[in-house]
Amino acid sequence: MDPTTLSAADLSMAIHRRDLSCREVMTAYLDRIAQVNPAVNAIVAMRDPDELLAEATAADHHLAHGRSYGWMHGMPVAVKDLGATKGLRTTSGSRLLAEFVPAADCIMVERMRAAGCIVVGKTNVPEFGLGSHTYNDVYGTTFNAYDHTRSAGGSSGGAAVALATRMVPVADGSDYMGSLRNPAGWNNVFGFRPSQGRVPSVPEFDRYTPRMSTDGPMGRTVLDVALLLGTQAGPDPRDPHSLPDVLPAELTGPDAPSRAPALLRRSLHGVRIGWLADLDGHLATEPGVLDVCAEALQRCTELGAEVEPVSLPMPAEQVWDAWVVWRHHLVGSGLAPLVADPTHRPLMKPEALWEVDQAARLTGPQLAHAARVRTRFFHAITALFERFDALALPSAQVWPFPADQHWPTHIGAREMDTYHRWMETTIYATFAGLPAVCVPAGFGGAGLPMGVQLIGPPQGDLHVLGLAATYEPTISHVAVGGAAPAP
Repeated sequence: MDPTTLSAADLSMAIHRRDLSCREVMTAYLDRIAQVNPAVNAIVAMRDPDELLAEATAADHHLAHGRSYGWMHGMPVAVKDLGATKGLRTTSGSRLLAEFVPAADCIMVERMRAAGCIVVGKTNVPEFGLGSHTYNDVYGTTFNAYDHTRSAGGSSGGAAVALATRMVPVADGSDYMGSLRNPAGWNNVFGFRPSQGRVPSVPEFDRYTPRMSTDGPMGRTVLDVALLLGTQAGPDPRDPHSLPDVLPAELTGPDAPSRAPALLRRSLHGVRIGWLADLDGHLATEPGVLDVCAEALQRCTELGAEVEPVSLPMPAEQVWDAWVVWRHHLVGSGLAPLVADPTHRPLMKPEALWEVDQAARLTGPQLAHAARVRTRFFHAITALFERFDALALPSAQVWPFPADQHWPTHIGAREMDTYHRWMETTIYATFAGLPAVCVPAGFGGAGLPMGVQLIGPPQGDLHVLGLAATYEPTISHVAVGGAAPAP
């Protein structure tokens, strides 16, 4: 049995049945990383193999004496390089933080370790997580799992590629502007942006302001995504925005992999999905993107769902303009202290400097207006859930582009006026704080993957994961499950 071919749920059960030892699992994954990672550069800051094997042996010792720390007991994971890991470099892909070693884990890593995982290293990110293309001056570029000349997406690009190539069984990520969704779609795995506040965090730059970023899970199956969400989620007094409620107990504990599937069982009969497509032509999209997503939704209709075209309930340009103000405010203001010393500016990429400089020009009235628009948008889009059970959008507007290109400057004849305008399809779930899962939709003519987002109602995390789980069996023919070709 090759442990790397198992889902995270099946791997957990095999470990707890003692069909596989934690040391065997660690050995298999270290071998897989050594074989695959040089071609894709998804995992960085790898720890010493002897240390990892010693920790796996200790995990076996605990199981032999009847002690399991949780469903992830002995499971190798690599943490996204934006998440603080005690004693392990956390660079955020920046030369300004290239030697930063945190003194403590972030909340998400705390919880994953408490559930028994063994951190083997980090997954690569764009500098400061900005832009959906994973490259930086610390570790270099991460390449798409299906075409090593193409972008992996981002900012959870390293996580998505590590999953797709079976170098980790499950992965954490974070999502501001689609960072759990775009790379999932481009690497044929599942990525889930939870409801705002579902997964607590304490980011330094927006701790007490209404934020738009969130940590969350990625997996090769929806069940794996749900299990990791159960580990990550739940209130924490350090995060004043964390939701007070907890997810069902079936998602926690060593026996969660056998108990959780019942939570995800749904029928699509009578389920109504609103297909937002390209927002009536507002979103520039490359040929084939909408077709592949529409074909995926057609498979939902074969299971009994009703798919109906729907328009965004307020002008998309108003939403975008308010979004950009909020992003400048939260991202640019947060990065500003890193370049307070002018000699540091050459060490920060131009897109990050642009956010910093634009934030410095914002006025109080601009922020107040953007806040009012965000509130109106929340009420407008959530009103659609009186008619629909979910809303659907492509996970990206373009196919994975050449890895030596920083970002698409044009989609067809339409010029992109910012470094992130081509990612506009991801902002709507984020701006309203809604849960959204990216599911594999299919492959385009060049053999590259695309995903489709299913967006759920406020705090409808398990609802939208259930819809994804019901859809999941229809996509076996597109090689979901990490069957990306090995180098």
